[in-house]
Amino acid sequence: MNARRAGTPTTQMPPMYPTPSTLSPAELHALRMLDSCEVANSIETLDERLRNQGFANGSVRCLFPEFASMVGYAATIKVSGSRPPMMGGVYSDRTDWWDYVLAVPFPRVIIVEDVSHHAGLGSFLGEVHINILKALGCVGAVTNGSVRDLPRARALAFQLFSGSISVSHAYEHIVEFGTPVEIAGLKISSGDLLHGDMHGFQSVPLAHAAEIPSVAMRIREKERPIIELCQSADFTLEKLRAAVAR
Repeated sequence: MNARRAGTPTTQMPPMYPTPSTLSPAELHALRMLDSCEVANSIETLDERLRNQGFANGSVRCLFPEFASMVGYAATIKVSGSRPPMMGGVYSDRTDWWDYVLAVPFPRVIIVEDVSHHAGLGSFLGEVHINILKALGCVGAVTNGSVRDLPRARALAFQLFSGSISVSHAYEHIVEFGTPVEIAGLKISSGDLLHGDMHGFQSVPLAHAAEIPSVAMRIREKERPIIELCQSADFTLEKLRAAVAR
């Protein structure tokens, strides 16, 4: 499993899965050093998309806000499970989606859209699946549904964003993978680059991802005089207006 964890695909990506351009380890690390607000501010200056697009709404929250920023490429799946199967006691387990996950560039973030009529009643993501995903090179998961076994996920440093928490599996099972999903108002395709922390999560335009850290640094330098003035004993409105004007 060492080669897999290092991010080397063990299967060829089928044509239905788009292959994204990947960043270098140094570029990914630079993104992880930014918080999500800095990333959002930087994207806004690039005029890549409308300012009310590209990020999730507050219906999904970060469960481990103390963790560093999560950065990874999206591996998308859809699950369902609020209702029992028509025949038999449980749905059959499937493992074909594991090959798909390994075909997505490393590091990976699993995106789980619960399409049940009662999304989040049961949890697809628990201790076993979190350990499997960790072994497959995933650094976190995002779902509009529920999760469980939080202490185990925290011990693995596996970040979770979820709409709710549940004690039970219910009848959760995979119905589709590798196709576009929508979580908390954000449309996500396989291979999209994602960034998330305590504030929420967003997609990062791959064409500009490498330049975002330098853009964020320029924004910091521009904002620093205003912040320092506001914290200074010499603060006046006149000085503030002058600093903003500059």
